[in-house]
Amino acid sequence: MKVHILGVDLAKNVFQLHGVDRKGRAVLVRRVRRELLLKVLGELEPCLMGIEASTGAFYWQRQFEKLGHAVKIMAPQYVKPFVRRQKNDSNDAEAICTAVQQRNMRFVQKKTLEQQDIQALHRARQRLVNHRTALISQMRGLLLDRGIAIAVSATRARRLIPKILSESNDELTEMMRALSFIMALEADHLSRRFPIWAHHKLATPERCLQSNIVRPGPETFLPRGSRP
Repeated sequence: MKVHILGVDLAKNVFQLHGVDRKGRAVLVRRVRRELLLKVLGELEPCLMGIEASTGAFYWQRQFEKLGHAVKIMAPQYVKPFVRRQKNDSNDAEAICTAVQQRNMRFVQKKTLEQQDIQALHRARQRLVNHRTALISQMRGLLLDRGIAIAVSATRARRLIPKILSESNDELTEMMRALSFIMALEADHLSRRFPIWAHHKLATPERCLQSNIVRPGPETFLPRGSRP
């Protein structure tokens, strides 16, 4: 059995294989568990393999290439038109096998480990930005309920909140001031973590761990004398 082109439907535990020979005849249709996948593919002669772009696709591309195979990754929307029957793992693997043979197919560019690290860093930083945005929005809502309006932008909130907390206001009870202080402290902490998480050369494991420690910074939501 000589497989010329192989389509692999990636999954968490069970992978579907669909291989054809040079004449396009199906010679390998098989379901393989995760722990046996590399062993099974290692027994095949080097061939052209197609996989869909999904979580883990770049990892499997590197593993399959170590076995000598040529691996191409395709976006799912480009594979979908080749699904001829009801959608299931077997038909998906067949569609991938058909799609990878198309001359005008657009393939996803390979990513190195470093490129994936940078992508992960950007996603982690975006989570911090989203967290800070949600926190500021909640603070604006709570203060607006006490008759205090704050502009939408984080810069304006950073400038106005210390002033609001330091001024006398009958609508701000001790509990509300304490709550605002805690939320401002958390927002300040998030703001000072951005520079470390903004560049992959700065985001060493040590720096990322240190960024979780609250320290006073040049930009803060807190009034002077209130920082830890």
